[in-house]
Amino acid sequence: MMAIRALLRVPASVRAGEVFEVRVLLQHPMETGFRPGADGRVITRNIIQRLEARFEGEVVFAAELFPAIAANPYVAFPLRATRSGTLTLRIEGDQGLAQRETAVITVA
Repeated sequence: MMAIRALLRVPASVRAGEVFEVRVLLQHPMETGFRPGADGRVITRNIIQRLEARFEGEVVFAAELFPAIAANPYVAFPLRATRSGTLTLRIEGDQGLAQRETAVITVA
């Protein structure tokens, strides 16, 4: 199973009820499965298929990705927190990719 570098960024703290941006950069090669390699054989597909973000267990964002997405995809989405808690990002993809990243959201 492969691991990717996932950069999950949230503000250091937010006010209760404030909308803020969650930013995610996934360093991943993203191969479509249609491109031939140097030997002329098609390179095996290798994409991130799904992103899901949960705040304290509740789904707050989900996305399905397809072969047309760029290498090293960047995703941003708004979030509103009324209490402190943990944001968990689940990343699923081809070739057995299943990874979790977490960030603490502090409501001041």
